Amino acid sequence: MLDNELVDMVKQIQLVCSESNKIEIKAANKGCPKVRDSLSSFSNQSGGGVIIFGVDENDGYEVCGVYDAADLMKKVEAQCQEMTPVIRPLFSVASIDGKTVVSAEIQEIDNADKPCFYSGVGRLKGSYVRSGDADRLMTEYEVYSYEAFKKSIHDELRTCERAFEKDIQTNTFKLYFDLLKSKKPNLAELSNEEICRLQGFTDEGKPTLAGIMLFSNYPQAFFPQLCITAVSVPGTEISSTASVGERFIDNQRIDGTLVQMLNDALVFVRKNMKTATIIDPNTGKRTDKTEYPVIAIRELILNALIHRDYSIHTDTTPITIKMFSDRFEIENPGGLYGRMTLDRLGKVSADTRNPKIAGAMEILGETENRYSGIPTIINAMEESGLPAPKFESDRGVFKVTLYNSAAESVPIDDIETEILEFCKTPRSRNEIAEFFNGRMTIAYVMERYVKPMIASGRLIMTIPEKPKSKYQKFLAR
Repeated sequence: MLDNELVDMVKQIQLVCSESNKIEIKAANKGCPKVRDSLSSFSNQSGGGVIIFGVDENDGYEVCGVYDAADLMKKVEAQCQEMTPVIRPLFSVASIDGKTVVSAEIQEIDNADKPCFYSGVGRLKGSYVRSGDADRLMTEYEVYSYEAFKKSIHDELRTCERAFEKDIQTNTFKLYFDLLKSKKPNLAELSNEEICRLQGFTDEGKPTLAGIMLFSNYPQAFFPQLCITAVSVPGTEISSTASVGERFIDNQRIDGTLVQMLNDALVFVRKNMKTATIIDPNTGKRTDKTEYPVIAIRELILNALIHRDYSIHTDTTPITIKMFSDRFEIENPGGLYGRMTLDRLGKVSADTRNPKIAGAMEILGETENRYSGIPTIINAMEESGLPAPKFESDRGVFKVTLYNSAAESVPIDDIETEILEFCKTPRSRNEIAEFFNGRMTIAYVMERYVKPMIASGRLIMTIPEKPKSKYQKFLAR
């Protein structure tokens, strides 16, 4: 970065008295600090981050200067060499009030190379992620999710030791084989046992997870939580209650095979979303317009079932559907897989976490398996005159939010509205930073939005007499 950009960044930090998910500060006036945790977390997070040396958090974020800029950069570079993969920082130096400040820009590494970790302690103990303004050790699952892609581990193929081949020899199984042999005649000459093995439904005579979830009469007998939990609530939060006090309008556990769960979840959503009847003034023809386009809802549920993580780390985590008065949310365990990133979502072909399940669902006629799901969802929302869908991938969870027409008067990019909604419960700087993680730095949010909203009275501080208190929280009025 340019010298003046570094100076402006330091001034912004001093203004809000806080680090952020993108910025870490170190005093470094008495020697080079250890920054391996931040090197790891910034390398692993979207957009990377910046470490600024020469600002003292414990002295009111005053500029203290670094002990020796050249030696500092040399020693930080040495720490970068100790990381796997090796990090290449971009250094900048600036002078503030006669004192030297140094920054090290850390670029995000490619998903295929993650996690970045300190080689001296290994992946499990040396891989970090950024959480608010702190570095947090990755969980075993977070590390595994990257390793699974690099090592081509497909958890859909793990066997179910309690099951037998007869447990997947159902009517759906027979239908699949009839369809498969008609669509792929080169397989018709093989035995069913050989086809099962090649298609990933059995392994040495034992059904795989893919086979169980696709064909078993009741897959949840073997994997109880590989289901969908769906709720419809009367307001905009789970805690919302209607006039008579009910917490949920509808609450259902949806289980069965993948196809059964897809169909039953779609029934649940259609039952709980509003439908408007529109009469053409010229023809008198009546048409129904659903709150959300059904094709988009179907694609979201299908994507969640096919692309969720089926590893042992997520055996107890179902897919969740939440319907609020202003939006529809669906979450599945397993963030974006492989080399896919949010900005490329729907634009390029994706790596497939569960290729056998995806292929089988194509044979059964439930999906085209042509990476058209996300574009279909985006186009359906646009054609319905609704806000664009919101996609999020963070800490092993992929979440999609659709906003209905009620949200049109409150655009989803209206940051002030988001802050007021979020701060209906008192929130700290760190919580606000986590809320905007990956979108904006906390320094920018505090300066551009929070402070003006306090000045206008729309936000209040819980400890107004101590505005810089580390216990300070912000509450919407």
